[in-house]
Amino acid sequence: MNILLHSRLYKAIIFSLLILLVGVGGYSLLFDYSFIDALYMTIITVTTIGFGEVHPFGTGEKIFTIVLILSSLFIFGYVVSSFSEYLISGQFFHQLKTKRVQKKIEGLQEHTIICGYGRNGKQALAKLKSYKKQVVVIEKKKSLIKELDEAGVLNVEGDATLDETLIKAGITTASNLITVLPSDADNLFVVLTASQLNKKCRVISRASKETTFNKLKIAGADNVIMPDKLGGVHMALLVLTPDVIEFVDRLTIEGDSTANLEEIAVNDLPKEYVNKTILDLDLRKKTGCTVIGYKSSKKDYTINPDASVTLEEGANLIVLGRPEQINKLRALF
Repeated sequence: MNILLHSRLYKAIIFSLLILLVGVGGYSLLFDYSFIDALYMTIITVTTIGFGEVHPFGTGEKIFTIVLILSSLFIFGYVVSSFSEYLISGQFFHQLKTKRVQKKIEGLQEHTIICGYGRNGKQALAKLKSYKKQVVVIEKKKSLIKELDEAGVLNVEGDATLDETLIKAGITTASNLITVLPSDADNLFVVLTASQLNKKCRVISRASKETTFNKLKIAGADNVIMPDKLGGVHMALLVLTPDVIEFVDRLTIEGDSTANLEEIAVNDLPKEYVNKTILDLDLRKKTGCTVIGYKSSKKDYTINPDASVTLEEGANLIVLGRPEQINKLRALF
């Protein structure tokens, strides 16, 4: 349907230009009018304005003008019909919206791209939004695109496995990509493409089969998540250690009001704290938060690190606190 509408619109534009060329050419070649006079006569004839002729008409000029008027009426009717149908179909406003959104996406830096707006995609978006992160969603279904538009979420309508769609979503400037498409094969294509377009982008992929896990890692996925497997393990742990799991869920899952965990990059701290200790940072006194984890520049994790641990460049701190303490931490760093 879209292709047909575009075809009709292009035809209408071509016919409009053609009638102008025929009019100018006819008056110039057949009746020896200058270019300006020929253009003037064509314009007042096609638009039926009714200004006077440049020269008194002979029989030939009258016949040519009659043919030009009748032809222009048919073409004008076709143009009006095509453009009206184009407006009514929503294509015109859809293109305006697409250009406006594309301009906003082009201005983003270090944002996150979510491929697929299914159950997992919606959960990922909600969590990222609760942390005020910039997100662009890629989705094919028009009904879901409409839902994203109504929610004010930047989105790109298209196939996430295609290079041009990822480029429209700003893959070259994105810092993270989450692909949660229903098909493992599609997720594999997205991981391969994203890894080629931006090697610095962290890629997280969903997988439904264990056989796909290694393929996604080889393709360039930094993390591969299997929701079904995690769900089963989570339920089993609720039997084995219910209080521990419920406590962890309250820390990390239950939404904006209970965002009790935060990650701080040492590189984002003021320079005077680099190569100092956790004790020197004194987060407990400044914000009320507690450092519960340390990830070294070599990707080694330490749970409940000593206060004497050195804050080296490239390392990260994992901090625990109540929501108001986390907000104070974010304001400070």
